[in-house]
Amino acid sequence: MDIRILVGKRVKELRNKLKISQEELADIAELDRTYITSVECGKRNISIVNIEKLAIALKVTLKEFFDF
Repeated sequence: MDIRILVGKRVKELRNKLKISQEELADIAELDRTYITSVECGKRNISIVNIEKLAIALKVTLKEFFDF
């Protein structure tokens, strides 16, 4: 499976676990809401910097983030 799809599914899974919207996640991570949408759909080749921002916002370590 494409890594972009795996990362997108993981972001959505962790976001839903926290019961926050895409907009709330975007605000916490200081990213645009449309960017979150495209990440969750697997349409973005996300940078490591933004992965770190999302992991922090989702309250997980990078190791946990990549625990597919």
